[in-house]
Amino acid sequence: MIFLLEDDDSIRKLIDYTLNSQGFKCLSFSLPSEFYQELSKAKPELILLDIMLPEEDGISILHKIRASPETSLIPVIMLTAKDSEFDVVTGLDSGADDYITKPFGMMTLLSRIKAVIRRYEKSDFNGEQKILEIDGLKVDLNKHTVFADGKQIFLTVKEFDLLVLLMKNRGNVLTREKLLDVIWKIDADIESRTVDVHIRTLRQKIGRYENLIETVRGVGYKCL
Repeated sequence: MIFLLEDDDSIRKLIDYTLNSQGFKCLSFSLPSEFYQELSKAKPELILLDIMLPEEDGISILHKIRASPETSLIPVIMLTAKDSEFDVVTGLDSGADDYITKPFGMMTLLSRIKAVIRRYEKSDFNGEQKILEIDGLKVDLNKHTVFADGKQIFLTVKEFDLLVLLMKNRGNVLTREKLLDVIWKIDADIESRTVDVHIRTLRQKIGRYENLIETVRGVGYKCL
């Protein structure tokens, strides 16, 4: 199931028709209030989210999705007419998994949707090692959960994948470019600040274990 929140009638109808005709079940909404109402009843596999909307802008909606433990792991692709570097970075920093600028072709949209879904399906890092643990910080790759001193911490998928990658490479420095390539699957030229923002929120969430993630000035990060 894919949820689509888009206020432009022609674009919404075209995307809805394309997805349903290609084997995806899609529910589309023109208003955030309609979207929230359905989201309280069912959790989609992916959300397509426009930025410029009536009632509430897409970035604000994305923040709420990522802040709720019930929806934080749902992948989100932003749909926007804005294509400046600032808008791209803002969307990614807010927790978007990908973005597509209008106008775009339906085949491009389908390809990006499938790519994001594949990344989420493989987010257990191919099942090599199922439990990662440093002191009281424990990560269960099968259950996709994180606990600090026995208390569960709710991370977004990007934060989870970032923590796992750092813990698996404990002691090794990972550059911002490497992290962007592995976690975001995007060109490092977009903006390495995306990594810094996610590291900051990750540190805040893991509390007293924040010092496990060390900044290597001018290079990147490593797990101690």
